[in-house]
Amino acid sequence: MSVLRRPARRPPAPRWSSAAPVPLLLVAVLAGCSSSGSDRAPDTVPASGQLPTSHVHGVGIDPGSGSVLVATHEGLVQVADGAVTPVGPTIDLMGFAVVGPDHYLASGHPGLHSDLPNPVGLIETTDAGRTWSPLSRQAESDFHGLTVSDAGVLGFDGSLLSSGDGRTWEPLSIPAEPHTLAASPDGTQVLATTEQGLLRSTDAASSWSLVEGAPLLQVVTWIDEREAVGATPAGAVWVTADRGMTWQEVAQLGSAPEAVTATSDGGEARVVVATTEALLESSDGGRTFETLLER
Repeated sequence: MSVLRRPARRPPAPRWSSAAPVPLLLVAVLAGCSSSGSDRAPDTVPASGQLPTSHVHGVGIDPGSGSVLVATHEGLVQVADGAVTPVGPTIDLMGFAVVGPDHYLASGHPGLHSDLPNPVGLIETTDAGRTWSPLSRQAESDFHGLTVSDAGVLGFDGSLLSSGDGRTWEPLSIPAEPHTLAASPDGTQVLATTEQGLLRSTDAASSWSLVEGAPLLQVVTWIDEREAVGATPAGAVWVTADRGMTWQEVAQLGSAPEAVTATSDGGEARVVVATTEALLESSDGGRTFETLLER
């Protein structure tokens, strides 16, 4: 679609960044990811060159290296040039978001031999996932939904919370439990995929409305301030060019999506989707995909 060919503005680093280091499938995914504080990540890491077979909760693209990042129950793995490399400690990464080059946020549960609290709350890495530091809400929050923007961070741990700096939080309301939260680069617009349908906010998640006529998306992400891409539980890829108001189907993934991310360097959008069967990448805004790795 030509609507995905406009150059996308690369947002500046968020102001809160620290300077120092009702389909059954959607129901099953939500129910299968426990938020119990007793959960711990298995004390294993995926073998180099092999994508983990367990559920993927997040994918990202490092804007510095261009590497694909996959957040799994066994920890973070980096995919680049056909190689799969486990990075950092074993953490059950239930929430994951890229802030900037080598700078990521995450949430979830520690591995058996980790000294991180359970749940880990909001944690931060500034060395591409090799080490993580606690930021806030340790032993309190397991953010299954996590998104960052110029305005700060939004997280869902059973309640919707907003933070301008990743350390202090304020509660917000949302009419349905989100499977995916996605904030636009400036943070004013937010999309949330739910069992009831796609929710949209135009005031930084302070209020919400149901997008009438939108597909029932399981995962969604922004490309720029106007464009977003998402996928249904059945694997249909949809795009919007008007801030989520109207959607057009452009492709089929062939399997159920687990996580999606997108970026643009001034040309066609790069879209990466983790599905139950593979890690897929598109270089034309989601119209066609190639398989990076099978699971």
